[in-house]
Amino acid sequence: MRATLEEMGEHGYAGTTVERVAVRAGVAKTTIYRRWGSLDGVLADLMADQAAQAIPVPDEGNLAADLQALARAVVATLNDPAVHGAFASMLVAAIQQPAAREVFDRFLAGRVARMTVVIDRAAARGEVPPDADGSEIMRTLAALLYSRVFLIGEPASPALADAAAAMVTAAAREHHGSTTGAGGS
Repeated sequence: MRATLEEMGEHGYAGTTVERVAVRAGVAKTTIYRRWGSLDGVLADLMADQAAQAIPVPDEGNLAADLQALARAVVATLNDPAVHGAFASMLVAAIQQPAAREVFDRFLAGRVARMTVVIDRAAARGEVPPDADGSEIMRTLAALLYSRVFLIGEPASPALADAAAAMVTAAAREHHGSTTGAGGS
């Protein structure tokens, strides 16, 4: 997996090949094909690994602190040059290639699914409405962080993490669960 991260960081999605990953990992390319079937299979496992293991689910006792801890963990991960490069190339590829889009969607869905417990706990404490959509809140935090780092070009910093977490915390607390609009009609 580390060899794949490094290849993605150096060569991007389009330039990463099974052959290059195999050489970097010190294994035969047939080993990779046997286990994963293709580069997209390796990437799917890599992104699933990143979603499941790279960032622990915070439990700081309140929503603001949990979202801040989560956002800070995301930006810390993005400061690893290999992760940053791989993630950037995956985002670019996801715009252009359906297979890459599927890999990225599975990564984000896995990360979001793991983290919605933060919103469930906040609802149990009365910090957000009981019908708050945890998936939507987590996707919003991810969108703020990833867009500001990869689209706007801001550094992945604690200040960015804190600002994004504060915005999402405020929005989550204001959420009323209505899909009918401001008038509620």
